Amino acid sequence: MYLIAAIVLLYWGSIGDHTRRMPVYLGIAFDIIATLLTLYATSNLDAGIATLILINIASAATLLPYRSAFAFALIAGGGGFIERSVSAFLIGESERSIGEVLLFALAYVAAAGLSQLLRTEVTQRQILMDRQESDLASLSQLNELIIRRMRSGVIVVDDRNQIQRINESAWHLLGQTSPTRKDLNGINSALSMRVNEWRAGHAANLRPLSLAEGQPEVIPRFVAVPQSDAHLCIAFLEDTSLMTRQAEQLTLSSLGRLSASIAHEVRNPLAAISHASQLLAESEEFPASDRRLLEIIRGQCLRMNAIVENILQLSRRQHSKQELVLLPRWAEAFVEEFRTVQPLGQDELKLVVQAAGVSSMFDPDQLQQVAWNLVKNALRYGRMPNEPARVSVVVRRLPDTQQTVLEVTDRGPGIPAKQTAHIFEPFFTTSEMGTGLGLYIARQLCETNQATLDYHSLAGGGSCFRISFHGQPGTDIA
Repeated sequence: MYLIAAIVLLYWGSIGDHTRRMPVYLGIAFDIIATLLTLYATSNLDAGIATLILINIASAATLLPYRSAFAFALIAGGGGFIERSVSAFLIGESERSIGEVLLFALAYVAAAGLSQLLRTEVTQRQILMDRQESDLASLSQLNELIIRRMRSGVIVVDDRNQIQRINESAWHLLGQTSPTRKDLNGINSALSMRVNEWRAGHAANLRPLSLAEGQPEVIPRFVAVPQSDAHLCIAFLEDTSLMTRQAEQLTLSSLGRLSASIAHEVRNPLAAISHASQLLAESEEFPASDRRLLEIIRGQCLRMNAIVENILQLSRRQHSKQELVLLPRWAEAFVEEFRTVQPLGQDELKLVVQAAGVSSMFDPDQLQQVAWNLVKNALRYGRMPNEPARVSVVVRRLPDTQQTVLEVTDRGPGIPAKQTAHIFEPFFTTSEMGTGLGLYIARQLCETNQATLDYHSLAGGGSCFRISFHGQPGTDIA
């Protein structure tokens, strides 16, 4: 009967939830009952049966809460006293003394206590291991994400040049090969040869290498993975175009500071030349035939002074002080001010508001500077031959994205397609008196305010310079 119960409980515990305690409760209860019955049946024999239950109690205590564990230990100890009393009453004597029964009872309680300490230690260690496994899994996922999103290509290869891991940048640099291909020599023999040369201890080869058609050249660098049984090596593929752009940015920054310094030094002699030309023009002894030369000198001095002012403005430009600008109201004030300061004659400048109440974050002074430059350019270049200029300042939302934009449009001849790619470059101009810095500065100011300035040609002829506000979606104010 005891064997059948043990088999049933074993099967029950194997197929059920391992966190359930009912099989343990029933099992230790059957063990105590079976032990007490066996002790009673062998009361005249010294079989040491009471010692066997000690192992069962200790095992059950590692699986049960401390209250249940000590309860079963006390039940087993109390059962021993009951069994001795029954044997002494029915048979008239018992082979086990009171001291022996008491010793076994204490042993049961001590075994339950030690098992509970072991259970607590194991549980704490299991919690710590689970936490460490979770942290390791999080770190592994974080490392995987960082490696996958790195702009530099990363490839991990073993001692047979088989790819073990590759990130997205390296996959693109290798020509987007099939993920099932792992042989680096078959994918790119030149890179595989570089790996072999590095493993052989040769000097680092820093010559750029093209890994696939249409992909930028890279400079491979290799690092060994320490304590790796497969002798893994990491290949870092540095895109030379990124390094070139960084070098260009540093060069442009240095040139900008140099240009500002030169522009500052040019101002004094330029002012002296301009002042001398004015004095010559006031002289009555100066030949009238040479006055045209003085006009050329003064005109070029003004042009050079404009270039100097623009360069100095770029070098000392302050951070934008953005405010919430109600665009229709601002555009109306701007058009009125421009008409007052710049007489238009037969030229036309009108305001078109297609989205009332829209606003955006922008520095008002810098927005004034950008719009002023765009309108002046439109009035100067946006006209058909022998016709007045027709310029519009438009506030509207784009129909597809609902993005707020401010546009300066004209109905002139437009800009030739071959020039549109260069109009925002510094010093690009088609006018003899132009500096080529107006549109460049205007775009820089827009980018400082999280906006963009772009050129769009109009259907039927004309130009459109559009300021798109990206700092936040245009909001409507009642």
